[in-house]
Amino acid sequence: MKTRSGVWLLFPAFISVLIFAFFPLIQIAIPTFQTPKGFLDLYTKFLENTYNLHVIGRTFKIALITTLIVLILGIPISLWIARQKSKIKSILTILILFPMLTNAVVRNFAWIIILGRNGILNKFLMSLHLINSPLNILYTDTAIIIGSVYLFLPIMIISLVGSVSELNIEAEEAAAVLGANPWINLIKIVIPQLVSGILTGCILVFAGAMTAYTTPQILGGNKNLVMSTLIYQQAMTLGNWKNASVIAIILILISASSMILMRKASHILDRRSDSNA
Repeated sequence: MKTRSGVWLLFPAFISVLIFAFFPLIQIAIPTFQTPKGFLDLYTKFLENTYNLHVIGRTFKIALITTLIVLILGIPISLWIARQKSKIKSILTILILFPMLTNAVVRNFAWIIILGRNGILNKFLMSLHLINSPLNILYTDTAIIIGSVYLFLPIMIISLVGSVSELNIEAEEAAAVLGANPWINLIKIVIPQLVSGILTGCILVFAGAMTAYTTPQILGGNKNLVMSTLIYQQAMTLGNWKNASVIAIILILISASSMILMRKASHILDRRSDSNA
């Protein structure tokens, strides 16, 4: 009876997801396969174009670099936050989440002021005589990565703070007593216990960076297209909705495949950590 009750309670949510998520996706996908030249003709043409492959590569590169930087920054920050007193921890968590309450467009326009040729960063570096001429950071892949790191760092920190709170401190103390320095303690004791939190955060950040539109559009401009901005260009500028649908389906498949691989890696690493324990 409890199982049947649970199924009926989940039924409205299932129908809502089916109607508002899967049905529009099916409507987008069906026209891309209905071509006179073949079932996968549009997909073949898209993947044969070297420029399109370059855009896919740039999107994947930006998402991967963003995930790695966010992970490197997120681990020490989350360790520090999780080991504060409860009141301080709550305040720090609020401060970490506070930027997420501001619209992404506003935050990205702030980065234009910082990274522009006459922006705060260039003026600061030139005042210190570290550079002779302004750096061209804005409207490059670097600008997109900087904006993406700022956008997704809070997500990684929040994902890791919960895992850090469950760490076995006695294992760290025992390793320190046996002569392990802080770096060895971090790499061999702390990080293996954070595997699930790390991979959860990486999945969220990578998927978000792969599909982000606002940050690449504002900080990357029209010359440094990623898959999301290419979709907008094909649909809204060129009016080619079929090509836009093809790109959207490919983007979904790449993101889903990456998430599945990360989930499998998470299960494998969790089994190894359990067997070592």
